[in-house]
Amino acid sequence: MKVTLSTLDTCEGSFTPLVVLELAQDVKEETKEWLKNRIVTKKKDGGAQLLFRPLLNKYEKGTVENQNLYLVGASNIRLLLGAEAVGLVKECSDNTMRAFTYGTRHNFKGFDDNNDDFLTMAECQFIIKHELENLRARDEKMIPGYPQAKLYPGKSLYGIRGYFGETIALYFGFLEYFTFALIPMAVIGLPYYMFVWEDYDKYVIFASFNLIWSTVILEVWKRGCANMTYRWGTLVMKRQFEEPRPGYHGVLGVNAVTGREEPLYPSYKRQLRIYLVSLPFVCLCLYFSLYVMMIYFDLEAWALDLHENSGSEWTSILLYVPSIIYAIVIEVMNRLYRYAAEFLTSWENHRLESAYQNHLILKVLVFNFLNCFASLFYIAFVLQDMKLLRQSLATLLITSQILNQLMESLLPYWLQRKHHVQVKKKVQALKADIDATLYEQVVLEKEMGTYLGTFDDYLELFLQFGYVSLFSCVYPLAAAFAVLNNFTEVNSDALKMCRVFKRPFAEPSASIGVWQLAFETMSVISVVTNCALIGMSPQVNALFPESKADLILIVVAVEHALLALKFILAFAIPDKPRHIQVKLARLEFESLEALKQQQMKLVAENLKEDGQDGGGKATAT
Repeated sequence: MKVTLSTLDTCEGSFTPLVVLELAQDVKEETKEWLKNRIVTKKKDGGAQLLFRPLLNKYEKGTVENQNLYLVGASNIRLLLGAEAVGLVKECSDNTMRAFTYGTRHNFKGFDDNNDDFLTMAECQFIIKHELENLRARDEKMIPGYPQAKLYPGKSLYGIRGYFGETIALYFGFLEYFTFALIPMAVIGLPYYMFVWEDYDKYVIFASFNLIWSTVILEVWKRGCANMTYRWGTLVMKRQFEEPRPGYHGVLGVNAVTGREEPLYPSYKRQLRIYLVSLPFVCLCLYFSLYVMMIYFDLEAWALDLHENSGSEWTSILLYVPSIIYAIVIEVMNRLYRYAAEFLTSWENHRLESAYQNHLILKVLVFNFLNCFASLFYIAFVLQDMKLLRQSLATLLITSQILNQLMESLLPYWLQRKHHVQVKKKVQALKADIDATLYEQVVLEKEMGTYLGTFDDYLELFLQFGYVSLFSCVYPLAAAFAVLNNFTEVNSDALKMCRVFKRPFAEPSASIGVWQLAFETMSVISVVTNCALIGMSPQVNALFPESKADLILIVVAVEHALLALKFILAFAIPDKPRHIQVKLARLEFESLEALKQQQMKLVAENLKEDGQDGGGKATAT
């Protein structure tokens, strides 16, 4: 018997909760009832056809707080049909990756009708999230109980891999890979720092190795990423038509592609907001960052004069204070700017979430790059003070790593532990018939912070990559500090995901996205900076005592040769391993063959019907 959504029941009293839905404390009862009906109503009637019940029953609600917590789940068959609807890709019994369909479910590895763990927890939650986000208004003109909240047809009503999904799993995979890729740089950099600091001949070898290393690790990562995402099924997952993001607004109209009613916002208005407001604001922030940088150099000059006049041990320690203060100021400015960038990007009113993310990343990367590295470029190429450059680079790198560990994981975890104790006391005071374990978990996680995605985590690695690669000639020890930080970063990020923040919904990902381009751009910039630093060294200048023009031409030629080598390496190393390319090509061929057979079947059926119609007419005549 063919199972369809219309045959499923949504009235199960007991089910495994997959998602907790929290409503505002003052929400009206008619609104609750309306929302509940929309969630449990059958799909053909415009609902999500999910399972839904309050966390507490009507007798328990009078004894505790947090009465507006609801549990959402789904039957196993509903989840399997949802997996087909969202296009999940799973491994078949013949070890190939194919889009899951309920009709061919027995062809997939690990599937059993009596087994409920075919789908991972992350996949189940992704299906629930997809269904809730795709709840659309039908005939309602307003939300019941709130006449001012207008609705129109089609408007949305909302706004490691096995547990968190592919996006976060990819981040941890990249973090682990990047950490181990840094070890060769750290091992080679230690003896350079300790024994051959001023040995120019060996210095150039180290810089050249750094430039090749930064290219090879990024290309090898692409291959490893393709391997992982193919096994997870996201590499071959079909991209769905992207719906408008929840915050998008405009005049109600008809989408020319889908034919559905949705808000429409003129592109020229968005461009005006970007170029007349956002761009000047970003430029103003960049100017302010440079102004703060000049204040830092004034502090450095003051500390240096004080040390030269007194020469005591206390003043020698004071030499590091301006850099430490500046590193803290940089972190504060980065975080404040992030909030402003998010507000501006949301105000620009981008229709798609991908466009929103791209504009946000561009704003943040430009500011963070200038804010973190402008002082180092100024010291290297204007002041040309290599000793101060080494000191500033070391201080900025180490201080930023310590601050990130404290602010991202340790401090929130300490606060969360205090809250956990308070929740336990409340749970112990409840009635005995309440499911205390479930209630404690729900209330505890409700008060946790919301994880806003891997943006900040990738940004931290991006800046770390810049510290390691941009000025490797000057401070070979940077890679060693990065390795030490990342070994603790893996654990602190895991602590943050599991103990500090709510578990985020899983999102399928086939790569690290625009961050791959950001890292590759940083590696290109590192070629220019390292070549320029080598060209400015006293040893190289001694080879060209009379003609500086020849020196500049040779440095530029070497820089172009290294850039050419980087692009040759990037071209020579395929993004996907050969066996992945063959499997993807086979899937494409099978899809085309299946489509061709389907079309031939339709043609044959049409010809048969035409023949029957023709025969009928002839008989009638």
